[in-house]
Amino acid sequence: MSSTKYTEYDAYAAEEAAEGKVFDVNGQDWDKVVSAAEDLGDERLVINMGPQHPSTHGVLRLILTLDGETVNEARVAIGYLHTGIEKNMEFRTWTQGTTFCTRMDYLAPLFNETAYCLSVERLLGIEDKVPERAQIIRVMMMELNRISSHLVAIATFGLELGATTVMLNGFIEREYTLDLFEEITGLRMNHAYIRPGGVAQDLPSGATSKIRDYLDRMPKRIQALRKLLDDNPVFKARTQNIAYLDLTGCMALGITGPVLRSTGLPWDLRKSQPYCGYETYDFEVHTQDTCDVYGRYLVRMDEMEESLKIVEQCLDRLQTVKGPVMIEDKKIGWPAQLAIGADGMGNSPRHIAHIMGTSMEALIHHFKLVTEGFRVPAGQAYVPIESPRGELGAHVVSDGGTRPYRVHFREPSFVNLQATPAMSEGGMVADIIAAVASIDPVMGGVDR
Repeated sequence: MSSTKYTEYDAYAAEEAAEGKVFDVNGQDWDKVVSAAEDLGDERLVINMGPQHPSTHGVLRLILTLDGETVNEARVAIGYLHTGIEKNMEFRTWTQGTTFCTRMDYLAPLFNETAYCLSVERLLGIEDKVPERAQIIRVMMMELNRISSHLVAIATFGLELGATTVMLNGFIEREYTLDLFEEITGLRMNHAYIRPGGVAQDLPSGATSKIRDYLDRMPKRIQALRKLLDDNPVFKARTQNIAYLDLTGCMALGITGPVLRSTGLPWDLRKSQPYCGYETYDFEVHTQDTCDVYGRYLVRMDEMEESLKIVEQCLDRLQTVKGPVMIEDKKIGWPAQLAIGADGMGNSPRHIAHIMGTSMEALIHHFKLVTEGFRVPAGQAYVPIESPRGELGAHVVSDGGTRPYRVHFREPSFVNLQATPAMSEGGMVADIIAAVASIDPVMGGVDR
């Protein structure tokens, strides 16, 4: 095989900076890729995997150079799901920004909202003024979201390796989690529930008992999934010693989350850089030392069990910690007492009656805050949190106005995808599926 270096084409980089022949893998380029491979004169097979492929977790394109069934080179091409979310946030108020960022990693919407709101609250200087009850609800919702996200990871992983029973069981259990989200926020996904200053509304009547029922059910269901996979000889043959990436590789590539913890490093921002009061909760950071696909699977299963413990602690605290769930400062806190109705969440009839019928001042205040928004002091802030896929951080910049000057997210799926070539090259083409699944990328976060 030729030693020619393949690199993605950068229109803004000098051609002299490229090593070897440059291939354009930016779309509508297949003829170029194939003809360039033919020009090298070697026998090689270049295949296109995606971007529309059932085993690439969304619109992810992989260009694979094969020698038989061995992967000599893997190149990752993204950009097929570009949403412009970050740019759109520059044209919306600070509160409206949550309705955009929640749609990035659509399997972990509550984490997107939290990272953004924590950064906004740091700019506002109100981190210690967010009500304790709101922080407890944030933690509880994030841990429920971690479970639902990991269930999708395990379910799709099982399906891609041929275990349809795992897929069915994983998605069934996720439905129970989404039922809780709908009960509490009015929506199953894309909630915009966590907002600067707190959360949109308190837990509705009956939500606590439903969460208790969920906690009774889930440990047994997680164990059922483990029985299907933990000691399954076929599953272990497809995952053990596959897609190896050690601690050195993770550190060099900036990899975080379960992929990093599968190398034995207990790096979890909930412990190392606590936020939302995580330092007051009792839980463990689980690791493995296998550095392979199987270890990443085990880390996610262990994390779901730890999340259940945290949710239970949250419920216990909510019984004793009463009070508001939004900051008392009326110049920042969302003015409506929201309620869930037949068509979702909106202003409560009681609040509408107040501002429309008894208080002109309240109506004017409501109008200005909803249409114009509040002002955030000029500056910038970055707050990272531990999402199901690793470090998720929001870098928020304000020029002192009522909307962000710039918002940029450090999205773990985008960073972790860099590991695909390191995990795949030298292995079999069939192991590409296991490698990508063990990263668990969500392209909504990558192409934001």
